[in-house]
Amino acid sequence: MAERAGVSRSVASRALNNAPHVSRAKREAVERAVRQLGYVPNPTARALATQQTGAAALVVSGENPSIFADPFFAQVIVGATTALEDADLHLMLCLAASDRGRKRVAELLRSRGADGVMLMALREDDPLLPLAEETRMPVVFGGRPVGAAPRWYVDVDNAGGAREATEHLVARGRTRVAALCGRLDTEAGRARYRGYRDALLAAGLDPFPPQEGDFTEPSGAAAMAALLANHPDVDGVFAANDNMAAGALRTLRKAGRLVPDDVAVVGFDDLAVAQIADPPLTTVHQPIQALGREMARMLVSLVNGQDPTPLILPTRLVVRSSA
Repeated sequence: MAERAGVSRSVASRALNNAPHVSRAKREAVERAVRQLGYVPNPTARALATQQTGAAALVVSGENPSIFADPFFAQVIVGATTALEDADLHLMLCLAASDRGRKRVAELLRSRGADGVMLMALREDDPLLPLAEETRMPVVFGGRPVGAAPRWYVDVDNAGGAREATEHLVARGRTRVAALCGRLDTEAGRARYRGYRDALLAAGLDPFPPQEGDFTEPSGAAAMAALLANHPDVDGVFAANDNMAAGALRTLRKAGRLVPDDVAVVGFDDLAVAQIADPPLTTVHQPIQALGREMARMLVSLVNGQDPTPLILPTRLVVRSSA
């Protein structure tokens, strides 16, 4: 193939691997030879030559294997896959849901079984965190872990989005506004409660204690039931995500509470469930596909020897009928 292109083997190799310092003319000659010869790179030989695997891993720390079916993570995967395809990297999905799963991820990190790793859904004192800090592989965090300051991460403005959601409820005349929180051993859960609390304090209103769930629809329904039992006069609810908000709507409907007349509800994420909810859900839109895409782009930059800066993606309020 190098002979057909009229270049040396080293130049052909650099062109095939998208390495720098190859002239445009020689790169085009190699590409032309590839088409003429129907050349298909051998992944094993390529890995040996470049010391790269051609794969990037998305690792989610969670307890439920169905987590990848969650619409949130599905959109993250779509965004990450798009960016990795552009860089000619395959996506590996890993779930650290058990001791065995965590051991497999630990082995992946120690053996450099991928060119880089994206870590998501880490909790406080997560055993994957020290492993990520020790590995020599490039690691990008999707969302900042509790109590840690990673060098490379992509996150969204969780506190700012929650603050805007709560300010919207207050502007609608709600004075007894509660929060259905996500897990408080995650930074997203804590930051969203913090934004809710800050908005109420700024308005001269008393925040409710956090009513914790786990970002799922059943936990939102249960948290809303507990909230109604303890605070029947609640007139506004900020839910930490749309799944929990959907559960809250279900409980309110069963309790005979009208939304938004009796209780106004705002969620977070802007998933498809927000549009088909009854009533359609006012929510905080976060760019989920962009989160996955920017994580992957940051990882590709690291693999290519660059030093990208952390990124915080903006959120915005989407007003519908629930508040």
